[in-house]
Amino acid sequence: MGRVWVPRASIRLNGWLAALLPQQCFACGAPSGQGVVCPACAPRLPGLGVGRCLVCGLRTPLGEVCGDCLRHPPAFDHTQAALDYAFPADRLIQAFKYQERLAVGRLLVACMGALPVPEADVVIPMPLHPERLRARGFNQALELARPLARQWGLSLWVDGVERDVHTVPQASLPWKARAANIRGVFRITRPVRGLRIVVVDDVLTTGASLGELARSLKAQGALTVENRVVARTPAPG
Repeated sequence: MGRVWVPRASIRLNGWLAALLPQQCFACGAPSGQGVVCPACAPRLPGLGVGRCLVCGLRTPLGEVCGDCLRHPPAFDHTQAALDYAFPADRLIQAFKYQERLAVGRLLVACMGALPVPEADVVIPMPLHPERLRARGFNQALELARPLARQWGLSLWVDGVERDVHTVPQASLPWKARAANIRGVFRITRPVRGLRIVVVDDVLTTGASLGELARSLKAQGALTVENRVVARTPAPG
């Protein structure tokens, strides 16, 4: 399946307008100049610097592996999440993902870039099916992965994985239905045997999509798969 070209004029225009016009802080509504959050709220974004499970990214008291990952290890090896998916991080991600607010994307990249540099060979953004890419206009995971790969000094593969099946959006499904919805949708298009891979995405909720991609990569011989996400959704309850 060939790569899909998407016009970027509207995305650039939105970025220019955001840079020129004063903004209000996403968290408190106070003037924030050209920033998307004000200086008072930026260090209080939810989940900054907390201890997390090394495998799935859920909060744990001492950064230890959580009980679920010990009992049922996922296909991926590690996860690093910059934030919790809670206010105002949830609004920031939605504005970036659905409103093409690229200034918000720069803040999210900065949060992810503050985490330790991964020990890896290749960065792969979570792919979108071509129909969803056409509808949305851009792949938010790629927009996150591009500057991160440059900062980390790693190769970025924009064509290493294809999403062949156009599924119902994961966010519209109950948690227990998401694994079945995503099964078998990825096709690996470049050799990955022996490589340590970092997958970049915006949010980890159940881990179904990231787990299926990790399974597909490891089935082709990938050595390790680590997730880097903006935010981790807390477990139910």
